[in-house]
Amino acid sequence: MDVLDRYRPIVDDFEAFVAACERPLPSVVRVNTIKTTVDRARRALDAADIAVDPVAWSEQLFRLPSAQPGANWPYFHGWLHGQEEVSALPATILDPQPGERVWDSCAAPGSKTTQLAAMMDDAGVVVATDSNLGRLSALRTNTERLGVTNTAVTCEDARNHSLAPFDGAAYDRALVDVPCSCEGTIRKNPDALDDWDIDHVRGVAGVQKGVLRRAVQATKPGGTIVYSTCTFAPEENEAILDHVLAAESCEMVPFSCPLDGRPGVTEWDGDSFNPSVELARRIYPHHNDTGGFFAAKLEVTG
Repeated sequence: MDVLDRYRPIVDDFEAFVAACERPLPSVVRVNTIKTTVDRARRALDAADIAVDPVAWSEQLFRLPSAQPGANWPYFHGWLHGQEEVSALPATILDPQPGERVWDSCAAPGSKTTQLAAMMDDAGVVVATDSNLGRLSALRTNTERLGVTNTAVTCEDARNHSLAPFDGAAYDRALVDVPCSCEGTIRKNPDALDDWDIDHVRGVAGVQKGVLRRAVQATKPGGTIVYSTCTFAPEENEAILDHVLAAESCEMVPFSCPLDGRPGVTEWDGDSFNPSVELARRIYPHHNDTGGFFAAKLEVTG
C-alpha cells in the first residue's frame, strides 16, 4: 500500500480509502439487453435461487453474492456479463445512440464494447480496436456469446487508427478507456501494485496521449469523447487531458456522474493543469464500494 501514500494529499479520509482498497470487490453482472430484459434476467436468477442486489444507479447492474458471477445458466446463455460496477461508467457517460458510429479505441476484452452495442440496440456501428491479438480473441468470444452483430474488430495501434476501412467517415462518439497502471483494480487484483514503477506510469502516459489525440482527430466536430482509466495517478489522468486540450481542437464538458465522485485535480507534483480538468471525476473505492476510476468527457470543437 506504500504506492497509495502518494495520493494522501488529494484523497479525503485517507485511512478509509486504504481500508476500502484492502477489501474484496463485490461481484457485479450486467444484463445483456440484446438477448433478454432486466425483468426476465431477474426472474431467471430468482428461479436459480441466486440472491440479487440491484445497483441503485443502473437497473441493468446486479450485485451477486458469489465470487463467480458466471456460474449460472443465464450467464452461460449470454443474458449476463461479468462487469465491475465502475467499469460500466464510461459507456454510460458516452451515451451512444442507435444508428451512430462509435469507436472503442482500446476495446479488448470487450465488456465496454458489448455494453456500447447493447445501448445502441445492436444498431449502427461499433468499431472495436485493440493491438493485442490474445485479448482480441476474448473480445470476439464475448461479442459472440452476447449476440452482438453491429461490431467490427480491428487489430492495430489505436494511435495510428485508420478510418479508410470505414469509408473515411468520422465517428459520432469515441470511448478512450486506455491501458494504465491499474492502481484502481487493487480490490480485484491485490498484487496490482507489486511491480508499480513511476517510469511505467510515465511511459504509459505517452501511449495515452497518443490514443486520446487520435480519438479527437477521428471524431466529427460536435462529437463526444469519454476518456477513462482505472488508476489514481494524475500523470495518467489530468495530465493527459491537459496535454490533449492544448494539442487538439476539443474542450472539457460537464456530465452527470451517477457515482459519488471528486473533481479532477488542477495541480500535482509541481505541475498545474488546464482549470477545466476539474470537470473530470475521480471515483474512489471508499465512496461507492467500487474499484477506483477516472472519467472525463470532451467535445470535439473543430
